[in-house]
Amino acid sequence: MFNNPDLLTELYNAFNPFEPLPADDTRYVDCQDVRGDADILQELGNRMRLANTNTCQLYSGHRGAGKSTELLKLKKYLENRQFYVVYFAADEEDIDSEDAQYTDILLACTRRLLKDLKEIANPRPILNWLKNLWGELKDLAQTPIEFESMAVEAQIAQFAKLTANLRAVPQLRQQIRQKIDPHTVTLIQVLNEFLKDAKQNLPNGCNKLAVIVDNLDRMVLVKDGDSTNYEEVFVDRSGQLKGLDCHLIYTAPISLLYSKRGTDIRDIYGECLILPMIMVKTPDGETYQPGLKKVKEVISKRVRQIAPELSLEKDIFDSPNTLERLCLMSGGHVRNLLLLTQDAIGRTEELPITENAVRRAITQARDTYRRTVENSQWSLLAEVSRSKKLPGDDLYRSLMYNRCLLEYKYFDDEGEMQRWYDIHPLIAGIAEFKEAVAKLP
Repeated sequence: MFNNPDLLTELYNAFNPFEPLPADDTRYVDCQDVRGDADILQELGNRMRLANTNTCQLYSGHRGAGKSTELLKLKKYLENRQFYVVYFAADEEDIDSEDAQYTDILLACTRRLLKDLKEIANPRPILNWLKNLWGELKDLAQTPIEFESMAVEAQIAQFAKLTANLRAVPQLRQQIRQKIDPHTVTLIQVLNEFLKDAKQNLPNGCNKLAVIVDNLDRMVLVKDGDSTNYEEVFVDRSGQLKGLDCHLIYTAPISLLYSKRGTDIRDIYGECLILPMIMVKTPDGETYQPGLKKVKEVISKRVRQIAPELSLEKDIFDSPNTLERLCLMSGGHVRNLLLLTQDAIGRTEELPITENAVRRAITQARDTYRRTVENSQWSLLAEVSRSKKLPGDDLYRSLMYNRCLLEYKYFDDEGEMQRWYDIHPLIAGIAEFKEAVAKLP
């Protein structure tokens, strides 16, 4: 037994599930070969590097699968190839994922580009655009100051305050959109003037500009009649979304790519890269050892930074079986893996982590999934668990979004890529799911 409170504290925080790894972090595990060779550098980065014109690409996958970590790796890759990259997570300062529309995204891009490029490009076109609307927007920015009397830095700060209110003050959100929406085309025009100036003055020998907008995949689906906010942003407003004069990558909700508009998305943006789960089981339900080994490595690398002298299967966990059970119950979903591990550590007063602590963590997570699923959805989950296929039906969209259904990918013996789907393994132990399976014909 290792009764060291400081060690447990360090281990607990090493498994922070909401912190993407920076590029070149020693904790990074390359899982490409157990994710069906999904390679963001080749499939997104190479297209950007080779293209003579601007590209606009979508990147998707389940939330928490590791997309942000992969995007930060792509950012470093591009920067090493003469790209100047503006990366930002849209929901950190500008967008409320519970209620997001196209106008919010455009304003978020504008604010971040102003912030990152104001030292190398003249912001005057954008600020003049804002000045022309200031009479209508002043109250919504919640400032009594006249725009023309402000210095440039203060004017830029007012733009940031406007987007902050868009995110933080729901009662102002719709009013801001109503004022801005008729002027989004002219905003793109002045933004492109700003970008043109920036591209002529890129530092450090850079000759291309790229913008990566992360976390748009967290947008909650909102229906408006027969349409949704996903379709409004990525299909109806695609011309404007693609309209910025630079290379663009947007993360997109995975359920959109499997909706009835999936073919439209492909026509508009080309082939979209989806980051699948780490395959820890085969479609036949057998443990897939290469994938299991990678998941164990994710845990091992974080432990090794804290306590390199301790054995993962003896000192950190009480047995290889305890570790394996935790890994398999993650479904190869990285954030679930970190959450389960952190929860198990949180139930531990001294190492090793016991089978009972892992079981309690699994039970708690399973209960969360039970509450996520609606009564009418158990039969849908049962069908997918048997067929390993995802029907082309919008009924399954929310189950993909909520990570109740997971996507896997591998190459068969003929070298053909195969996709398959399964329930999250935590769901298999839920009584309602077992009842739905028993009712299958």
